[in-house]
Amino acid sequence: MASSTVPIDISKSLENHRSDVYLMVGNSNNADIFYATHFFASDQFAYFHTKEGTETLLISDMEKGRAELESRVSDIRTLQDCDYRSKVKERQDPALAYCDCIAEILQKEGAKKVAVPRDFPYFIAQTLKEEGFSIDSIKSPFAQARSKKSPSEIKIIKNVQDACNTAMKAAVEMIRKSEDVEGILNYRGFALTSEMLRKEIDITLLEHGCEAESTIAANGTGSANPHWEGTGPLKANEPVVIDIFPRSKKERYFADMTRTVLKGDASEKLMDMYKAVHAAQKAGIEMVKPGVKCSDIHNKVCDVFKENGYETIREGSSVGFIHSTGHGVGLEIHEFPFVGNSDIALEEGNIITIEPGLYYPDVGGIRLEDLILVTSDGFENLTEMEKKFVY
Repeated sequence: MASSTVPIDISKSLENHRSDVYLMVGNSNNADIFYATHFFASDQFAYFHTKEGTETLLISDMEKGRAELESRVSDIRTLQDCDYRSKVKERQDPALAYCDCIAEILQKEGAKKVAVPRDFPYFIAQTLKEEGFSIDSIKSPFAQARSKKSPSEIKIIKNVQDACNTAMKAAVEMIRKSEDVEGILNYRGFALTSEMLRKEIDITLLEHGCEAESTIAANGTGSANPHWEGTGPLKANEPVVIDIFPRSKKERYFADMTRTVLKGDASEKLMDMYKAVHAAQKAGIEMVKPGVKCSDIHNKVCDVFKENGYETIREGSSVGFIHSTGHGVGLEIHEFPFVGNSDIALEEGNIITIEPGLYYPDVGGIRLEDLILVTSDGFENLTEMEKKFVY
């Protein structure tokens, strides 16, 4: 298990909203649900957390045995415990019968006012309202808890970042070994493409128990679009932005890393951009420690770019540095805390990225991204991969 089996205390959040229970309905692709339950299931299930701190899972009958073994929640109830089949027969609608099962558990808990996440299913909320419950959508009470990683969570994320490092090395090695054939990078007799890089990355990650979607391997001027995945042959003398954000297939935690490399000769403009990004990232990373505001780190990165003659998002520019400095990483690839304009202070146990970049449509993009753990007195960089631009 990734974190403690001790119930997560969300009583203050429920008290602030004068709610009797917090209810989530979904599957383990929902980060809060997985964090709260440690139960991995692709089918929908429900999680109840009362103001007294008791927790309950409502799952399908076939999942009961596995839930009892794997979930950190001890009170496991099945649909049949709620006489689901009779409710389906009576309602002539499985979805309404499911809502009735939820309502039955809420009634047994004496709950009248139910707090739900902001992305709670609309149909279930409306049906519960019709059955007499008051529904209040609130900000996630788990987001803050999830942002501070336990030692076991940190270990998992380090392992995922190690896999990410291995995959990045494999991709960069393909570029390093390639040859310039009439302006196109050629690898072992074939044109080296973004798709080939992603295939190598995917295979390497799978060998280490990880998976990745939407990996970026963007070449040339198209790399000025920060989230363009890239397609087709890679060209010599042009930047290749490689952004890998894998997830552990078993534990479900993410890691994140970006490197920008070039095979051949870099223009003076690209070299200057790379040096500025490197300097901005170094300055941002060196500020990381508990108590430092995310906005102060972001402003420092912007200051370094401005000192080097580059436009930033702070001044409203649409080119140059056009995104935030970083984000938290955990059960979601983008989670709290966000390293941008937020005045939220970093805390020990946060794992964040520092990923400044420069983007000019007529030149291309440069981005460097490291994964940083906030320690008691500073930081630990979890990213081993070297920062070398030209190969």
